[in-house]
Amino acid sequence: MLKTFIRFFTIADYEDEELWLRYKHREGWKLVSMTPPCFYHFESCEPEDVIYRMDFKNNTQTTEYMQMISDFGWEYVNKSLGWLYFRKPSSEAESEEDGELFSDDESRVDLVIQVAKKRLWPLVIVFLCCVMPGLLNTMNGLYSGFYEKFFTIFFGTMFIIYVFLIVYCGFKLKNIKSRYTNK
Repeated sequence: MLKTFIRFFTIADYEDEELWLRYKHREGWKLVSMTPPCFYHFESCEPEDVIYRMDFKNNTQTTEYMQMISDFGWEYVNKSLGWLYFRKPSSEAESEEDGELFSDDESRVDLVIQVAKKRLWPLVIVFLCCVMPGLLNTMNGLYSGFYEKFFTIFFGTMFIIYVFLIVYCGFKLKNIKSRYTNK
């Protein structure tokens, strides 16, 4: 039996996403695929404690990389927007390290840096090049009548969403990075 759940995670919430996927598997739903922005497709299964991990490769994964992950007992599940989804039964993780994709904090920090470079900075650029000029144009009276109201509401809403996402993701990625650099 297939079922779709709707759940939204930002680029900085990947650890929370891993925990949620693990929780769903314990409930008897294993991840089959993820359709952006927020549709998770699951298949009914026997409830089991399964560890989910994600890696951000932005379509740069190699055959050697995938083989190495497989050699460490991780099952490849799916990829979406540059993220690779893996899982492993917790019973196969004999130590805490076995339950992790990354063997060192330097690799974890590199993941955060890659997410910031490939996902957060483009968000900032779109904000500065499209949303801000659009909002300023509506405030300067470039449009009139219906269009003025429509674009004011549209760009005002986009402004709020982008500011929230940039600040939230920026701080959360910074905190994750500092957690692994200050050990």
